[in-house]
Amino acid sequence: MISVSAGDAYLQLQNDKESNAKSYPCRFPLVIDKAKGLIITDTEGKTYYDCLSGAGTLALGHNHDVVIAAIRDFLEKQIPLHTLDLATPLKMEFMQEIFSILPEELRDTAKIQFCGPTGADAVEAAIKLVKNATNGKSILAFQGGYHGSTQATMSMSGNLSKKQHLQSLLPDVHFLPFPYEYRCPFGIGGGMTAQISAQYIENLLDDCESGIAAPCGLIIETVQGEGGAIPADLEWLRQLRRITAERGIPLIIDEVQTGIGRTGKMFSFEHAGIIPDVIICSKAIGGSLPMSVVIYKEELDQWQPGAHTGTFRGNQLGMATGLATLKYMKENKVLDQVNERSSQFFETLYRLRDKHEEIGDVRGRGLMIGVEIVNPKGRKDRLGHYPLHGDLASRIQERCFKNGLIIEVGGRRSAVLRFLPPLTITVLETVEVLSIFEKSVNQAIEEMRDQ
Repeated sequence: MISVSAGDAYLQLQNDKESNAKSYPCRFPLVIDKAKGLIITDTEGKTYYDCLSGAGTLALGHNHDVVIAAIRDFLEKQIPLHTLDLATPLKMEFMQEIFSILPEELRDTAKIQFCGPTGADAVEAAIKLVKNATNGKSILAFQGGYHGSTQATMSMSGNLSKKQHLQSLLPDVHFLPFPYEYRCPFGIGGGMTAQISAQYIENLLDDCESGIAAPCGLIIETVQGEGGAIPADLEWLRQLRRITAERGIPLIIDEVQTGIGRTGKMFSFEHAGIIPDVIICSKAIGGSLPMSVVIYKEELDQWQPGAHTGTFRGNQLGMATGLATLKYMKENKVLDQVNERSSQFFETLYRLRDKHEEIGDVRGRGLMIGVEIVNPKGRKDRLGHYPLHGDLASRIQERCFKNGLIIEVGGRRSAVLRFLPPLTITVLETVEVLSIFEKSVNQAIEEMRDQ
């Protein structure tokens, strides 16, 4: 008789009773028992390096001491867990801390809207905000972008599979070419992708026969996350800011995954030295707990009371952990650590790319890193790049999991392996993670070659 472990029983129960829409259990069949920092432990006692970090939510990793201390202090003080959008001293302190990390040009004049606990709700709020404040009709988004899983946010996302069979998506959304240099949307490359993209967008907006009604806003990730860790060219971002500012189009930066230090600066747009009109934050800003906000220039604050509501927009416990996380990051110079570990990651991954034709591109910014997997047996495109190899990427991810490393896949054909480690990952932990990754790449490539 074969005994069934507790973990297997839990997985069977989940498989039997939880929705078919579940996603991560399909790739990571484990039952988590406990977690600390970078390490999670399953119910069988096996440990894993977690470089998914709650899809970027866990800026300081699992159960960081300052986060646990903030929760305990919160409970001891009997601060209300639920307040809708009423004021509390904690909320005001959290709000002031958020303003303190903004660029100086925004710090004293920005307004903030607390939203429901998901990034998608903040995206929806941002769209309502700019529609109220402008006479525009259309929304401009980007191919490869991702902004959430609600009807409206999917309408602004590039992924087709999730919305292929849905009706009544948000109208008047128009997609622009993102400067994906490795697979140039114009088929040109050679360092020209960003320049051509900017010229195309500017011409489109000035063309009275473009077919696109006056935009109410343009929404963008400065590093496309689910799209495959594709960083936008910084000069292109500066041109995009100029183009939108000259035409009075609010520039909305989706910082849900890139924000709060992920790219090596507190906000990813700071790399380009620009100031957007609207900033959307979620994930890490809650310090491990649900939280989302929209920060925007005060001249856009033209909507009326109740224009965007949500029962859980007053998540006080999330404000406590978010406040503790922001303070810790400033006091302990976490951004410096992000940039140091980023260099360590890229140096090793570049060497690995040079060893394997199957690694087509290594890219990202800070600790938001993507490795694009290609098929060297396939036909090269006009830029000289092999086709995407989602099957091999999936095999590498599976090997990583078996070897004790959790990483995500994303991008077109799910062919990009993505690293989102805690911002506090150490030198030695980085060495271990990259060692497992290299071992897993070697194993997966060998297995595919033997088939």
